[in-house]
Amino acid sequence: MTDAGGTGPRAVLIEADGGSRGNPGPAAYGAVLKDADTGAVIAEDGTTIGVATNNVAEYSGLIAGLRMAADHAPEADVEVRMDSKLVVEQMSGRWKIKHPGMKPLAAEAAQLAPFGTTYTWVPRERNKHADRLANEALDGKRSGVTVAGAPRAASEAGESVVEEVEDPAKTPARGWSAPGASTTLVLVRHGVTVHTTAKRFSGGLGGDNPPLSDEGRDQVRLAAEWLAPLAEQVDRVVASPVRRTRESADIVGAVLGVEVAEEPGFAEMEFGHWDGLTFAEVGERHGEELTAWMGSVDVAPRGGESFSTVRARVLAGLDRVLAQHAGRTVVVVSHVTPIKTLVAHALGAPLPSVFAMELAPASVSVVSFHDDGRGSMRLYNALPPARDAFVPGTW
Repeated sequence: MTDAGGTGPRAVLIEADGGSRGNPGPAAYGAVLKDADTGAVIAEDGTTIGVATNNVAEYSGLIAGLRMAADHAPEADVEVRMDSKLVVEQMSGRWKIKHPGMKPLAAEAAQLAPFGTTYTWVPRERNKHADRLANEALDGKRSGVTVAGAPRAASEAGESVVEEVEDPAKTPARGWSAPGASTTLVLVRHGVTVHTTAKRFSGGLGGDNPPLSDEGRDQVRLAAEWLAPLAEQVDRVVASPVRRTRESADIVGAVLGVEVAEEPGFAEMEFGHWDGLTFAEVGERHGEELTAWMGSVDVAPRGGESFSTVRARVLAGLDRVLAQHAGRTVVVVSHVTPIKTLVAHALGAPLPSVFAMELAPASVSVVSFHDDGRGSMRLYNALPPARDAFVPGTW
């Protein structure tokens, strides 16, 4: 299955392995890139790396697979499957990387991996394809990348050979636009306040704005630490100027070591005279107004904003961010309504679709906007592993 542009796979699988005959000893890696929907092989690589340990060879296989994904499916979601528990747990952030020789390899893999890449451990018998490629390389039967199943022989000099399958000057780039032309927004909802916990309407700059609670600060810190491997890619943290979002953004910025700027367009919807009330209280006191508001994106509470009004200022804020940070990654710390509005816009979905979305406090969503104006969603409502046991489903 192709992506929405019809030019590449929607999602890909990387199966990777590596081995050493001696540990350390002569070592090689194997990696295969597959279309996740059809299982078709897109590219595969089996290459020797000289004398190394098993762990180095396994990380090398992961890096090779991520490079193939970047070359042949730059817009696809990525899942990595390996039988190395060490690599899977370290790249998932659940195990610390203590060995100094592993740290630069893990850093290189993290830099190559698209945001939202998942890592899944599989038994060795389910990783036979990658294992075979590594052994073929060690046996001198192959070296380098094979694209779309085309046979490759090892070069006579024993050097890696990279097949030129297309002329970049003549072939349109895969995905929505050329690599590097998209601007990625990592959307983080603020942590909880006393209003969030009590499920009270809590608007933007015009309403009552309690600070983050201790729980809210902990939630945001977990999310920020989860995003820490992306720090070098982040150009700026952009915050709604509302108190709870600015506090959340300051935590994120401190963890990532990135400057925080404010964008008023990303403030929460103004709820007017509903602010501070629960849904039930609004229903009891202003039932007809609530019914009208729920039935139309153009109706606003008295003294508040409609969804259409919010969309206009959110998209104006988006235009400013895209102009200032074109081609870069920006962490946007905002609220339920602006984040859902940005997601709907990225998907080209009608504004009423925001009523069908749920968004947890301190959750992470990711959207990209390309230079031709189109967008894509990479991740929605994801929580760090410490808050969500079903990690593969959230990433």
